[in-house]
Amino acid sequence: MKVNRLTADLSDYPDLVVVYLGMRVNKPRGILRLLGIGPKLYKSHRDQPDGLLLHEDIIWSLFPPHWGARQYWRDLDSLELWTRSDPHKQWWQKFLKDSGGTGFWHEAYFMSGGIDTFYDDMSTPTGIGRFAPTNSARGAAFSTHRRIKGVRPKVPSVVAESDLYDEPV
Repeated sequence: MKVNRLTADLSDYPDLVVVYLGMRVNKPRGILRLLGIGPKLYKSHRDQPDGLLLHEDIIWSLFPPHWGARQYWRDLDSLELWTRSDPHKQWWQKFLKDSGGTGFWHEAYFMSGGIDTFYDDMSTPTGIGRFAPTNSARGAAFSTHRRIKGVRPKVPSVVAESDLYDEPV
């Protein structure tokens, strides 16, 4: 029997963004942080925010615990609007003050072209960061929107760069 081979017609999604993300435990206390992101953040995916086409959970590894997701978004604006609203905004602000013994990363792939990455408290990056050089995500490289489109995001960042760092770039 021959294989039934299919392909996706993406013509209705010219600005599609595919995001892989993960949270890895770096220290024993990170188990609590990893488990603590739970109900509110996961419920926010199930509530189908505007622009989220699909969310799939992924276990990257069990040792060390490293969990994440793959998400398909209609466009970068929808993704950024969601990341800057509650409960994601609250979680992200808390994480940026103290990663709680974990590391967080994302890789985003854009139908219109380009790839974006960031690694927060990942002493050893994963994915693209394992073979490509990494640079400081400061100044013009502080936000995905600026790295990919070269302009400031329409929605302000969850935390201003000046709130994270004492010296400007």
